[in-house]
This record gives sequence, structure tokens and C-alpha cells, in this order.
Amino acid sequence: MANHQKRVPENVPGDFFVDSTCIDCDACRQIAPKVFGQAVQTSFVHSQPSTADDRRSALHSLLSCPTGSIGALGSDDVKSVMPDFPLPVEPPVYFCGYTSPKSYGGNSYFIQHAAGNWLIDSPKFVLPLVRQLEKLGGVDHIFLTHRDDVADAQRYAAHFHSRRIIHREELSAQPEAEEILDGTGPWELAPQFLAISTPGHTQGHCVLLYDGRFLFTGDHLYWDRNEHQLAAYRDYCWHSWSQQTESMQRLSRYSFEWVLPGHGQQVFLTRTDMREQMQRLTVAMRTS
Repeated sequence: MANHQKRVPENVPGDFFVDSTCIDCDACRQIAPKVFGQAVQTSFVHSQPSTADDRRSALHSLLSCPTGSIGALGSDDVKSVMPDFPLPVEPPVYFCGYTSPKSYGGNSYFIQHAAGNWLIDSPKFVLPLVRQLEKLGGVDHIFLTHRDDVADAQRYAAHFHSRRIIHREELSAQPEAEEILDGTGPWELAPQFLAISTPGHTQGHCVLLYDGRFLFTGDHLYWDRNEHQLAAYRDYCWHSWSQQTESMQRLSRYSFEWVLPGHGQQVFLTRTDMREQMQRLTVAMRTS
């Protein structure tokens, strides 16, 4: 639980606050941007929630914080919002919340599918979320974009008897994975599910394109809220920026509408706008 005595000074007065254990992962700012903002290396409450919806979103952020750095001093029943998870992106795609410190607060997603449900990267293994996923039919497949965001994938796989999918270059992070991707792909994992190799952030990084619309991008690509454009993290490129740039160029040939990242803001754009954004980003990466 967050400690009121450690609240960061940027918080405005009121029930909700962020304390000094915050790791600046961005999860709360994605979920409740009307409430949480960014200071230097920390989130903070820039505006106390003024509506019931904003308050509920703030509680979603509290539950999703990987380090328990968000506090609420009011009379809110936090347990009452637990059944909201996973939160809808656009059904059948959902955001899991409950981010894990093992993946530095990385996002994970759930797809409800008639031929078997999918988890993309892994949230924290917590019983409230597990019970909700059980109600939705369990998890048959776990697609892991790369080594950084596996979090509690092994526990989810053991609980749901899921098949984990990961590239061989990332296998040391999940050595008992049931399905290993080799080479440069792309790989049709099932109808509507296409894995695409995007080395750069890490050597074996991959993204997943679902239904030709939803691109789960791991740490390859995200939406920059401040600049209102697609972006990539050069400062957090652990393997090769030049390879990541080439991967972005190849990925720009695909058509999709949603970017759903492991870290950073999700976004929906028209296919035309998305293509223009991808082309602009590739040029920017080549000249940076």
C-alpha cells in the first residue's frame, strides 16, 4: 500500500496521491490521464477525480500500479472495481491491468476468441484477475513479445495449461515455453494471428497482428501522447537501433488500426493515418 507520509510533493491536495516508491512506468497516466500526470521520474496526482467515472479510473490505476505507489484516503471500496478487469479496448480485445514490477509495469492484453483465448505478455498473477479470466474462458495461448515482459507468464501457463509462444532468441527468459519461433518469420500462429519479427529493442523481439487490425507491439512501438505521433524508445533499445529501424520499415508495409504497446500509450488511427505515421517514424529513426 502507498504511504501517505511518502507522498511526492507534486500531488495536489485530496484523497488520491502517489508516493515516492513510484517507478514512473506510465500505467496510471494511461488509464486515468485526467487524474495522473508526469513530473521528473515520477507520476503524481495533477487533478483529483471530479466525476464518478474519473474516480473509478483512478481506482483502476491504483490496482494496476506495479509497485503499490498509489493511495486513496477516501471511503472508496477498491474491491468493488476489481471485476472491471480486464478493461475493454475494443471487444474482443481487453487490457489486463495489474501490471508487474517484473516487467517494469509493462502492459498485457487479453483476446477472447472462439477457438481459444490469448494473453499477450503477462500481468501480475493475482487472484481477482485470474478469476475474471476463468469466467471469460481461460487462457489457451500466451504470446510473449520479448524477454522483458514475461512477468508471471509461467504461473499463468501452469494455471490455465496454456501454450507459451516466444522467439528462440528470447527463450532464456522463458526456457520452458511450449512453442518456439525460429528465424525471421512471419509466422501464422492461427487464423487471424500473425507474429512478425521486429528485432532491435531485443534480438528476438516480435509483435503480434490480430485480425488485421490490432497490433500488439511490445517495446517496439508506442503512441507519444505529448507529440501526438507514433514513436520508439531509443534510450531503451537494448540490442540495435539500426535493426529496430529496419524492423520499423518492414512493419510499415502492414495495415492495422490499433497500436497496443507494452510500454506507452495505446492508440487507434485510420489505416491511412497509421500508414503515414509509420512512414514518418521510419524516416525520423533513420535520421536520429
